[in-house]
Parts: sequence; C-alpha cells; structure tokens
Amino acid sequence: MAKYQIAWMPGDGIGNDVMEAAEIVLERLDLDAVYHHADIGWEFWCKEGDPLPQRTVDLLKSCDCALFGAITSKPKEECEKELVPELQNKGLQYSSPIVRLRQEFNLSINLRPCKAYPGNPLNYREGIDLVVFRENTEDLYSGVEFHPVEKEIMAFLNDHHPRMKRFAHHAPQDLAITLRIITRAASQKIIRAAFEYAKKHGYPTVTVVEKPNVLRETSGLFVRQARAIAQEYPDIELWETNIDAMCMWLVKNPENYGVMVTSNMFGDIISDLSAQLVGGLGFSASGNIGDDFAVFEPTHGSAPKYAGLYKTNPMAMLITTKLMLDYLGEADRAQQLESAIKRVISSGKLRTYDMGGSSTTLDVARGVRDLL
Repeated sequence: MAKYQIAWMPGDGIGNDVMEAAEIVLERLDLDAVYHHADIGWEFWCKEGDPLPQRTVDLLKSCDCALFGAITSKPKEECEKELVPELQNKGLQYSSPIVRLRQEFNLSINLRPCKAYPGNPLNYREGIDLVVFRENTEDLYSGVEFHPVEKEIMAFLNDHHPRMKRFAHHAPQDLAITLRIITRAASQKIIRAAFEYAKKHGYPTVTVVEKPNVLRETSGLFVRQARAIAQEYPDIELWETNIDAMCMWLVKNPENYGVMVTSNMFGDIISDLSAQLVGGLGFSASGNIGDDFAVFEPTHGSAPKYAGLYKTNPMAMLITTKLMLDYLGEADRAQQLESAIKRVISSGKLRTYDMGGSSTTLDVARGVRDLL
C-alpha cells in the first residue's frame, strides 16, 4: 500500500490547468502516493444541486490530505438559474464547498506564505517574506445569517442590545444580519500555531491584526488571547495593529513584517494584499490545516475565461504542492521543489503572460520538473 492517500480535486476552470502542472512535478518527485479523483465544483452544483457531494466527503475521510485546484462561486440568483430544470425551485441553496470543507473537517488553520522570489519582475520589492495565519472556521464566514430577519429575532435583539432599536422600524425583508462569531478556543489555536511557526523558522515577531477599538468584543477577545499566549514565547515580540493600518503599513514597509495572525475576514483581506506584493495571486499558495487532515489550494479563482488555454501562472499551485509536501513530512522533496521554483523564476526564461512572457502553464511546470 502506498505511504500516502491524496485526494485529487481539480475543481473548476483553470483548476484543471494548474493541477496538470502539479501532476508534472509530482511525477518527477516520485512521491509514494495514490491520488484519488474527487468530484467537487460548479458542475456538480448544476447537475446534482451539491458542489460538494457526500461521496467526496466520504472519500476525503480516508485520505491523508487533498490537493485542490480552484472553485467557481456565483451570486445567489445566478446559482438558482444554472441548476438543471428538475432541480430548480426546490429550495436548494449554494454554499461554498471550500468553506464547507474547512468547517466539516475543522481545518481551522489557514497558512498563506507570500515570499518575493528573486528575479520575479512583479515583486513590489525584494526581501518580502510574509506568512499569514488566518483562522479558518469562524468570524463572518461562520454562515450564521438572517434574511429576512424574523420579528422574533428582532424582538430578542431589541431586548438584549439597545443599539438594535435604531433598526426596529425596518421591515424584515429590508434587513440582513451576519453574525461575527469568535471563540476563545479557535483564537488560541491559530495564535499558538503562528508563534510556533515563528519559533521554528526564526521570525522575530508575530503581528496580531484586528480592530479591537471598534469591534470591542470579538476583536478584543482575539487580541487578549494573543497577549496571553505571547507570554509563552519570550524570544518573539508581539506586535498589535488594526486591520486598516496594517494594509497601509504593508504597502509602505512590507519588509518590517513576517508572521501575521488574524481572524477569518481580516485574514482574507491581508493575505490577498500580501500576495500582490510578491507578484499577485499567481504566486499565492495556501494550506487549510486541521488536526489530522488538510486541503492545499492556490488562492486564485477559477477564471473560467482562461480555462483550457494554459495561460495561467502555475507557480501558486507549485508552491501549494510544496506546502503539501512539508505537511506530509517530505522536507527534502519540498526543498527540492522550492529550489527548482526559485531557479526558474530567477532565470527569467519561462514566464507566463502575467509576468510579461508567452510561456504556457505546462511550459513552466516542465521547466521546474527539469530542474528537480
């Protein structure tokens, strides 16, 4: 039996293109693994009413981890219209399969490294080495939403919070509420993971990014946990900053920062900003990591108009593959892959259209493979 069981989830659009690139380098690395194709994505929403079928969930439970390409999500009204006729008007509601995976498997740690590899013409500046730790299961992504807001809910909120009274005159269909849910346990877990990563990799600081001056209860809880956990790591300095100021400081002085930790929504924001500083989403990798399972994915979307054209930069997927190898304990293979990625970028001979070149997705992947 193979050492690793890995779910193979191309998903939608360019997800198929970049997964082909990953396959090219994984074949050369000769990882002792079996790859199991798993159904996920827009196709299965349209024809089955579920973009994450139960058979896929069951398959993932037997795997060590999953490699994922990209997913398509659309507004509520468009989702309904694209269902096959026999599924329309059945009350089906689309929900993001990647968000569902994070919650179903409790993949609470979202790890997003953003590194400026030398020779990349899209680098904002050289020397940027950022790592975002984003809590992955709570916050505004918890999925606890109300629309319309029923009178019983409004009555309860009016009774328990005086500031709700200013909304009391609105009709139920004219109100929408999304709850921001932060727990002590999840906050402690993501913060401790950030400090452990900083300790292991030699980062001198961990920056907690929140907004406790306005979001006093939720961000306040998160920041208090950061202050408490920081006491366990006397050699690592805790920095605190507000999300709005953090965006400004990352643009101004990105070299000053290393490991950042935050809640779900703010992590989504600063990880995309950090990605742009090192070349854009074509270089942005991520790992969704739980206690005994993980899903690895590039953070770019499915870009349907480019599907099958092999124009997409595969570096995000290849760096994602490197993260998967690290997770599996394949440190030597992970180092080999990153070294080959660095050499291809620095040579400048193979560049996709976003980098000003004409190389295809698979050209770049083969270039990396040939250096392994």
